[in-house]
Amino acid sequence: MNFNTTAIAEELISTTEKLAKGYKTLQAIEKVEIGTTKKELVWSCDKIKMYHYTRETPAKCAIPVLVSFAMLNRHDVLDLQPDRSLMKKLMDEGLDIYIMDWGYHNKSDRYLTMEDYIDVYMNGAVDFLRKRHNTPKIHKMGICQGGTFSMIYAALYPEKLQSLTTYVAPYDFSTTKCMLYKWTKYIDVDAMVDNIGTIPGEMVDGAFGMLKPSMNISKYLGLMDSLEDRDKMLNFLRMEKWKSDLPAIPGEMYRKYIKDLFRDNKLITGDFELGGRKVNLKNVTMPFLNVYATEDNIIPNESTKNIMNVIGSKDKKEYPFPGGHIGVFVGTKSQKELGPAVAKWVIEKS
Repeated sequence: MNFNTTAIAEELISTTEKLAKGYKTLQAIEKVEIGTTKKELVWSCDKIKMYHYTRETPAKCAIPVLVSFAMLNRHDVLDLQPDRSLMKKLMDEGLDIYIMDWGYHNKSDRYLTMEDYIDVYMNGAVDFLRKRHNTPKIHKMGICQGGTFSMIYAALYPEKLQSLTTYVAPYDFSTTKCMLYKWTKYIDVDAMVDNIGTIPGEMVDGAFGMLKPSMNISKYLGLMDSLEDRDKMLNFLRMEKWKSDLPAIPGEMYRKYIKDLFRDNKLITGDFELGGRKVNLKNVTMPFLNVYATEDNIIPNESTKNIMNVIGSKDKKEYPFPGGHIGVFVGTKSQKELGPAVAKWVIEKS
């Protein structure tokens, strides 16, 4: 076997120089900030909070919008930086935005249920906004798991919603096009919850990481050519900061989420119950916008799209977004096209 020692030496020198430049770039970065769009706390219940994004001009839409993100990660990815902020873009387009903050849970929260999150926290926040804005209905938006919870809420409290918009949300768990959907059919979630109580975010994140392991390698290889670019380095660090912020998940809520939805697919079949009430998706009669990512490797398109066949709304629309799961929130196309399109749709439904 012949080796080109000159080429190898040149590559080592080049790599060493890149690493030295990267170290210098990192030294110049004092702080990595995300979620910097100005907002104020307006409501709280236990560890759950709701913030209002501060507007400098009157909204084009008098009816407020409440956004709910998933519980595994923090909602800051929706406001990663000023030029990559879905929340800021929706505000710029004229919407009055509020956001749920699910908080950080510990072992004392292991007995919180899905009923607590939907009937108590989400419903409490919605009622606060209805009273604050003197309106019988609000606009609801939900992302990923937050979209699933928002759909359940819409079926139980349709009289309180003017419209419903969900992004990359799972509804039909019968698909086998994602390993996550296969694994959850066989995990012993009862043993997990009974022994651990509160599920560590790192445990769930590890499962997501195994869906596409090459991504954890390719992102660092791509970074090598950007080590001396401060802006690109900051972009990378902001995303890594968000990804590493992994709140724990209350065990009882997680137990029902996995068993009733992922394993038994009760929501789409009409067998799902919350607090002793059957969740009938035909009750979802408000205008509905369903955003899904065409290249989503976490939530298959089939899982999201099939909701269109079972809800009661006649005013329903799909928005296929070209890209992946996270690109819906932080991609350039999201800022230029998705945000304005969603805002326009919501305003039309007001």
